[in-house]
Amino acid sequence: MSDSDLAQRFTEHRAHLLGVAYRLTGTLSDAEDAVQESWLRLSGVDEQARAEIRDLRAWLTTVVGRLCLDRLRSATARRERYVGPWLPEPVVTPFGAPPSEDPVDAVVRDDGVRMAALVVLDRLTPEQRVAFVLHDAFGVPFGDIAATLGCSDAAARQHASRARRAVADADPPPRVAMAEQRVLIERFLTALASGDLAQVVTLLHPDAVLVGDSDGKARTARQLVLGPDKIGRFLLGLLRRYGAATTGAGDLVLVNGDLGILLPDIPADDPRRALSRRVTTFAVRDGKIAAIYDVVNPDKLTRVQP
Repeated sequence: MSDSDLAQRFTEHRAHLLGVAYRLTGTLSDAEDAVQESWLRLSGVDEQARAEIRDLRAWLTTVVGRLCLDRLRSATARRERYVGPWLPEPVVTPFGAPPSEDPVDAVVRDDGVRMAALVVLDRLTPEQRVAFVLHDAFGVPFGDIAATLGCSDAAARQHASRARRAVADADPPPRVAMAEQRVLIERFLTALASGDLAQVVTLLHPDAVLVGDSDGKARTARQLVLGPDKIGRFLLGLLRRYGAATTGAGDLVLVNGDLGILLPDIPADDPRRALSRRVTTFAVRDGKIAAIYDVVNPDKLTRVQP
């Protein structure tokens, strides 16, 4: 097979590989690096070894899994130094635009990369995450996963089983229809803008949580905010500090395929404080907002276009 033919075949699998890598790492830059490295490894294989690859998609998936495992293991120490909660790097795409063939657009159409699902995956060990995602989401045989993890088939199955139980126990909210998301979020923003705490609380799920991700580089909640009343009071307190007009200053976008808001930097205007650029998205359960994810760490917003 010529190099040009090999490159063409690799391109056919690029969106799939990006989806695998992003679901494994939760970081788009790491995912893209892993996909690029998988191409370098494939292109470095001699012709005889290439001829022995019976299923190129499966071979590349396994390679990407191994590369992402290395990244997950090296990220553990970095996470320990992270200031406040950690959220996946958001993948922001235009709201209302027709689907495109861009690999990133293909990735976010997958229900498994919604923010609520990735947050749960982040609680797993690297080995559990790789075993669970590769097997349950992409059908990689446990023999191949065991080789990736450097363990026995039985151990690979155990890693996946433990991950499966953890995900089931966490029960992340499923993705709901876009129309339902939009109606609920618009009602929520209207209630916030009017300062109506009682209405805000009624739109939040009893087990609602607000998660802010800043790494200490911008202003958001440093700890989890739990429960409708605390979340409502926290958000209304922010609006009093930064100005109620901020609720209408953002643009509707898709964040990992769900509805969200992209808010630009808002300069200070006495007595209003400056507000940092951010991406905020939501998870919905039983017709109410179950989670609010507020990403303000500028390192995670470098790819987000206005």
